[in-house]
Amino acid sequence: MTDSPASSAARAPDRIDLAAAPVEGGCSSKDTMRAAAEEAGKGEILARYAADYPKGPHDQPQSMCPAFGSLRVGLRMRRTATILSGSACCVYGLTFTSHFYGARRSVGYVPFSSETLVTGKLYEDIRDAVHLMADPALYDTVVVTNLCVPTASGVPIQNLPKQINGVRIIGIDVPGFGVPTHAEAKDVLAGAMLAYARKEASQGPVAAPSHRPDRPTVTLLGEMFPADPVGIGQLLEPLGLAAGPVVPTREWRELYSALDCAAVAAIHPFYTASVREFEAAGRPVIGSAPVGVDGTAAWLDAIGAACGVAQSAVDAAKDKFLPAIRAALDANPIKGRITVSGYEGSELLVARLLIESGAEVPYVGTACPKTRWSEPDRAWLEARGVRIQYRASLEQDIAAVEEYRPDLAIGTTPVVQHAKSEAIPALYFTNLISARPLMGPAGAGSLALVINAALANQDRFNRMQSFFDGVGANENAGIWRDTPVDRPEFKKKYAARIKGLTKSEEAVGT
Repeated sequence: MTDSPASSAARAPDRIDLAAAPVEGGCSSKDTMRAAAEEAGKGEILARYAADYPKGPHDQPQSMCPAFGSLRVGLRMRRTATILSGSACCVYGLTFTSHFYGARRSVGYVPFSSETLVTGKLYEDIRDAVHLMADPALYDTVVVTNLCVPTASGVPIQNLPKQINGVRIIGIDVPGFGVPTHAEAKDVLAGAMLAYARKEASQGPVAAPSHRPDRPTVTLLGEMFPADPVGIGQLLEPLGLAAGPVVPTREWRELYSALDCAAVAAIHPFYTASVREFEAAGRPVIGSAPVGVDGTAAWLDAIGAACGVAQSAVDAAKDKFLPAIRAALDANPIKGRITVSGYEGSELLVARLLIESGAEVPYVGTACPKTRWSEPDRAWLEARGVRIQYRASLEQDIAAVEEYRPDLAIGTTPVVQHAKSEAIPALYFTNLISARPLMGPAGAGSLALVINAALANQDRFNRMQSFFDGVGANENAGIWRDTPVDRPEFKKKYAARIKGLTKSEEAVGT
């Protein structure tokens, strides 16, 4: 063994040029972060994300931190521990949001400083934390997530041991500058878990699932209302099939069942990494979903073709369910013009159901990208004159509300706020629309109650608008002796002062 000669080269500069980072902070300095990450060895991962989750003609939509999606997947799985590595403010926001949405377990956090980030000590701290968490009596899996700053600094999360004491270790990078939406971040973790489970299954016997149907199954891809898998199972029964697990799953052994299927139904069309694992396992993937009469008929045909089911059995299933769906739609009509926007990935499905219920839907905006698995929905909607905006920005969704002046706007929180400020009834997509069954006969009439109740609020909005008429808006809202006057020159002056102060501080740190 020979001693290596001491290097006389000066220490390489920090991977992130702190002085060059935009003053808005990490969430707004994506170009700087991306360049640093590529230089630090994360180029291959970022290239994969760019291919899996293309941004298209528009930049990253304005939604919550994407890491919330993967965090949510991990927190909903049994016997799964979660560790985050990122700026303290980011971790605080993510854990707060997670607990707001019902998480009932702790989230691990590995803090860092500029020194531990630059010297590589952060990776050692993460590795030590994983060893402490990897208790097989408590966990099957530990998920470790790099947020923006550790990813940009090149912390090699994928170099962690693949298992410790029999506990699986999965390391993923979920930077805001690489994964566009929280919906697609769900796919980052789901795909990583499927890849791990597929490798386990290829190496020998794996744990049997707690429930195993006696018929071939169809795996359901994408989070959905709990009643929907039951309804889909009823649709599949006449075909000699059963509904399989929903991916993302709730426990690890369900991943084996998900892979051991006859076909995969990509209910949510943006799970690109997950689809790649299913296709590598030789499983056909079918797009769209059984929504409404037309959607259910086409979906049953596609499932039957993929699974080799006789056309007579498919026709029998359609004869059984389509009249019931039509009856439910006719019994629960929706009349009015409705714009739809959101970031869950099911926006096109909701628009289809609304149209079959009798509504006019001129515009659908989704934060998710266009994929081949949403192609049947795109073609159906555009044939009925619907304008679809993939990777929709907030400005585009609001512009659609202004252009079409709908009777009801369905959208994200700021879209709802804007519509209501214009005396247009509005509903928040995530909590009030996607949290309802959409599939089969049960989904056919599920939206009518909440939609029609909202449409009936127009008179109340008109009265409120009349009551508050003349009190001003924005910074002029209220009753004033002297109405405030906008001073843009002062805003510009103080913005420049704050920018100068911020430049003297580190944009990245503890």
